[in-house]
Amino acid sequence: MRRLILPVLLAGLVVSTGAPGAAADDMGEAARAGQWQLGALGLPQAWRSSKGDGVLVAVLDTGVNARHPDLTGAVVQGPDLTGAGKGLWGPHGTAMASLIAGRGHGDDRKGGVLGVAPAAEVLSVRVTLENGDPLRAKQRTGWRDALAQGIRYAADHGADVISMSLGGGSGAWEGAAAEEEAVQYAIGKGAVLVASSGNDGAAGNRKNFPAAYPGVIAVGAVDQRMKVAGFSNRQDYVSVVAPGTEIVTADGGDSYVVGDGTSSAAAMVAGIAALIRSAHPGMSPYHVRMAIEQGTRRRPSDGYSPEYGHGVVDALLALRAADRMDVPASGLARPGLYFGDGPGPASRVPVVVGMVMLLAVMSARVVMRYRRRGRDYT
Repeated sequence: MRRLILPVLLAGLVVSTGAPGAAADDMGEAARAGQWQLGALGLPQAWRSSKGDGVLVAVLDTGVNARHPDLTGAVVQGPDLTGAGKGLWGPHGTAMASLIAGRGHGDDRKGGVLGVAPAAEVLSVRVTLENGDPLRAKQRTGWRDALAQGIRYAADHGADVISMSLGGGSGAWEGAAAEEEAVQYAIGKGAVLVASSGNDGAAGNRKNFPAAYPGVIAVGAVDQRMKVAGFSNRQDYVSVVAPGTEIVTADGGDSYVVGDGTSSAAAMVAGIAALIRSAHPGMSPYHVRMAIEQGTRRRPSDGYSPEYGHGVVDALLALRAADRMDVPASGLARPGLYFGDGPGPASRVPVVVGMVMLLAVMSARVVMRYRRRGRDYT
């Protein structure tokens, strides 16, 4: 039986905003000051073009606390698919939502956590419980298909982006047919799917699902020096890497926590996807992925590596890449097409060149026969 686990993340200092007056303000300001990723991702410049307006990001996680000061007005509550019969939110889901669409609070919203796409909305879909929740073991049979159901629910309810900061565990690392089918269903509906690559890079470095499913943008973690974190999985399905150490997030109540994990990195990339979708509403999942991969820094010398994927994400560069490749709807990649694992855009260059040459030959009225087999991978 397959069991979902969340990567170890929220281990660190917790501070509360419950204190009155100046103390609460100080805590909010401290949380904002600790958000080193805002500058690293080029967000102040990127926000001049897009803040995620009009985009719905589904957070498939432990549920989101819509009452946290930094998430007020940002959350749409979806279903609890775990069958646990308890509250609708957990600390981990709330943390991930804050990194995607946190809006801060206080005067001019100068305090608290700002997400990558602060104008986006979050659709909370509960598909798993917190790591330490004793109900996890008791409820496994009731929610073993929760992730697949959650993906389909999000796609059917208009999610532009689906963020999954979770992965396979308890010895089940092979994935599941129902989940893979749900992934392709969501891509066919136009959703961009993002998942954490996994946190056992220093141990088993096992293939992690849903990150390893074709079409999902798998995200690893880097530290403040832009070096891949020791815990970040190194696999040929890794698409990009993003900040994932000493990350300040909203906690389950009205507090904050500092922690490490590819969970945070994936949430940030989901936020970048939301920025792109807001600026280019008609852009296909494939082109959004290409823009994110092409708009990276610290790119490996040969264009791709299992450690860095295509490089360290940068919101501003990704938006610029999306601007360059924005095409009419008739020119978008066919939704539902498998996009595969490993190296991406570079591997498609020969195909693109061949298509251009073919068009030129056809325009010269030279008749040729052309047959193509196989699936389209990036």
